[in-house]
Amino acid sequence: MTGFPTFDLRGQVALVTGAARGLGRAISLALAHAGADVALGLRDASTGGELAREIEGMGRRALPVPMDVTQLDQISRAVEATVDRLGRLDILVNNAGIAPGDPAEDAREEDFDRTLAVNLKGTFFASQAAGRVMIRQGGGRIINLGSQAGFVALPGESVYCMTKAAISHLTRCLAVEWGRHAITVNAVAPTFIRTPGTEAVLADPGFRADVIERIAGLHRVGAPMDVAGAVVFLCSPAAGMITGDTIMIDGGWTAR
Repeated sequence: MTGFPTFDLRGQVALVTGAARGLGRAISLALAHAGADVALGLRDASTGGELAREIEGMGRRALPVPMDVTQLDQISRAVEATVDRLGRLDILVNNAGIAPGDPAEDAREEDFDRTLAVNLKGTFFASQAAGRVMIRQGGGRIINLGSQAGFVALPGESVYCMTKAAISHLTRCLAVEWGRHAITVNAVAPTFIRTPGTEAVLADPGFRADVIERIAGLHRVGAPMDVAGAVVFLCSPAAGMITGDTIMIDGGWTAR
């Protein structure tokens, strides 16, 4: 027995992409609640003031940084600013993502390119920039936001599903490559979560009923903190032997 598990993130510095709302906001708050200082990666840096004040109200430092993950110069500057202002970088949460929905026969090239640029290219190059810092520091945690859509087919979401399947394999690749540097790389794969991004589709009674039925184990739509809890766990010392994995947060959808 070497000691009990701990979930304490005090002294850690995290960077969360797409932090302004929804899952990014919940994850940022949960990391701060666990003790971490948090850099808020924001496509529009003017949107982070209220969230920063909430984090500072917990006694943690908050740093809004411009970070459009389709722009490599913004990625590198955000990582540099985090290290310069907060002193280090221990945790990266690749939360930024988009999901334009169209039947495959109607998918447009511009939507295809934009989805890959945000969901895949952004995740890879944010991981690369953070990984370089973590290698120098001698360790770190990277958490990627996947989706149950990477494991099951969602009609009208072929491009999105493709990118989220790729996230799971990228997670494995980075975990194997960077494990020798004491960097763990994992992903979480949520079902439908009640956020501003899903509000419109979940407002359709028929769609919502179908989703709840497919969430076979729990029969409820998820809340942002359902996802944030798993992220905090993967960032914590308690998850030190977990890497290359994708944790399903799907209420049992993929179990049947």
